[in-house]
Amino acid sequence: MANVKVKLFANLREIVQTSSLTLTGHTVKDVLFSLTEQYPPLNELIFETGEDVKLCGYINVFLNGNNIKHMEGLATVLNDDDELGVFPPVSGG
Repeated sequence: MANVKVKLFANLREIVQTSSLTLTGHTVKDVLFSLTEQYPPLNELIFETGEDVKLCGYINVFLNGNNIKHMEGLATVLNDDDELGVFPPVSGG
């Protein structure tokens, strides 16, 4: 299990009421599951409903600055001191 810093942005940060926290997990999916277990309102914002576990199409997750879509997705293995950034869609003017 890796200790991973999770950085949250926009409405995700508002729900959790902090910009970052440390969670443990072997994969990105493990850490995101841990996050949504601790903060259930995040589940519908991060994961699509259905049989398969999939990120919502508008959520971007970056591991150490690299989009997990270009890695192994939710199955990407984590190491101690990795940093996950979870970005919802943001608009503004």
